[in-house]
Amino acid sequence: MTKSKAALLMVLMGSLLYSVPTHAETAGQTQGAQGTANPVSIFLDDRQLLPEIQPLNVNGTLLVPMRGIFENQGAKLTWNHASKIVTATKGNTTLIYRIGEHTASINGQAMPVDVPGQIADGYTMVPLRFISESLGSTVKWEENTKTVRIASAVNYETSIRQDVNLRSTPDSAAGASLAMLQAGTKIHVIREVNALWLEVQTENRQTGYVSAKPKYTDYTSPSLTEKQGDALIAYGQKYLGTPYLFGASSDQTSTFDCSSFVKRVFQDTLSVDLPRVSYDQAKVGKEVSINDLRKGDLLFFTARKLDIGHVAIYAGNNQILHTYSKEQGVHFEPFEGQWRKRFVTARRVF
Repeated sequence: MTKSKAALLMVLMGSLLYSVPTHAETAGQTQGAQGTANPVSIFLDDRQLLPEIQPLNVNGTLLVPMRGIFENQGAKLTWNHASKIVTATKGNTTLIYRIGEHTASINGQAMPVDVPGQIADGYTMVPLRFISESLGSTVKWEENTKTVRIASAVNYETSIRQDVNLRSTPDSAAGASLAMLQAGTKIHVIREVNALWLEVQTENRQTGYVSAKPKYTDYTSPSLTEKQGDALIAYGQKYLGTPYLFGASSDQTSTFDCSSFVKRVFQDTLSVDLPRVSYDQAKVGKEVSINDLRKGDLLFFTARKLDIGHVAIYAGNNQILHTYSKEQGVHFEPFEGQWRKRFVTARRVF
């Protein structure tokens, strides 16, 4: 891939430029792909967005780079480098646009684009009003303050399960509490910060961060469950080699038996409070097929002449993380041989 093509692909995936109406043009603004004389402020739902470059004026249309604007409005983006087509999907709306053309497709219907998309200063440009309104948002230009205000159509799709703090940063220790969100409150998830935090917006347009642990909200997604599965296994690895002791107390970490280990990992990582013994742990969550396992699922086996007497965590790639042996302590092991023969059921608890 040439240097120019690589740069083009990078910026197209990361940035999109938008336009406001022609009446946004003011005296002192230059024409064409030149920077404006006066700075323009851009707000999405009253939160200021900082463009990577200065706004431009193209034939009376103000263009600004607004990286991540689609995601903040709840849309998902894909880019086809060969055809130079950007696709944005939000709910039941799919917008498809080929850079440089005067027509876009919204759910299969052709719609005119007054100012065609283009590449300028290494950024992809598409019209703000057209894109935003297609996604259900509204755009306003405030002449006296040179401000663009975008109000997104937000679907408050997630419910708070248990009272939780809305924090200023994704950090329970350092982030200040902005508000207490009570059980039943509806929120919109802007993005998944990591396995443990979500950036969200409340119905009164306040933004902040809440815990992604499953006891606090009903939000879930394939990407979040993958991150949380990774977090569980990473935490469990900290105890590799920890000695096995049948009946080990769950109040300490110097020794484990199979179920106290699993209980500790889930409690410390995701605040999932599992029962103490494997037989009772096998009653939690929902049953999943052995052919549908994902990282973090619990696997149960016969042991000690009990129908269920052992538990392990599925670690992906046909590996399990568990403890049962004084010689090995906590360790990884292939999910095969005796474990396949002794397998009883799998349960998913997040």
